[in-house]
Amino acid sequence: MELLRTPPPKERADAARNRAAILDAAAALFAEHGVDAVSMDQVAAAAGVGKGTLFRRFGDKAGLAVALLDARERLLQEGILHGPPPLGPGAPPAERLVAFADAYVGYVLEHLPLVRMSETAAPGARYRIGAYRFWHRHVAILLDGTPDPEHAAHALLAPLAAEHLTALLPELGEDRVRAGITRLWRAAGSQ
Repeated sequence: MELLRTPPPKERADAARNRAAILDAAAALFAEHGVDAVSMDQVAAAAGVGKGTLFRRFGDKAGLAVALLDARERLLQEGILHGPPPLGPGAPPAERLVAFADAYVGYVLEHLPLVRMSETAAPGARYRIGAYRFWHRHVAILLDGTPDPEHAAHALLAPLAAEHLTALLPELGEDRVRAGITRLWRAAGSQ
């Protein structure tokens, strides 16, 4: 089994400039005011584009969040595909599972409001995001040989959902959340 990524399609120069302006404006506004406090109108105004351009390109704030996360997700994906072990190839599957869980939790916690926005925009949104399908496939491949790797991958990824982490962090704190996830993924890898 192999993980495949499709390169993004080429875009016109003006569209690329608008996209970059929108993403830069959104990133700056989100950093300054928080994701929930920024409207699409504010993003369009800050980017110097019309609201129609913004909505056609991204659909809604969740689409904008997905686009902002894209480059960050690609870095993690590159680490999985080509990076050094244990995240990358060359380590035993059980070690790669734990390394992935640690790297993924770090990514989610660093970008929690954006990931949460992208995952909760609509019922089931998390499972339709291309990155989730990539993570799921990677984990299922590492679990090859277990009774149902596809289901087990979903079950292991479930506690890494941004909504779930958002709820746990105030009660348990980051250290306990990370330690619990590591224990869970280590146990899954030892079966």
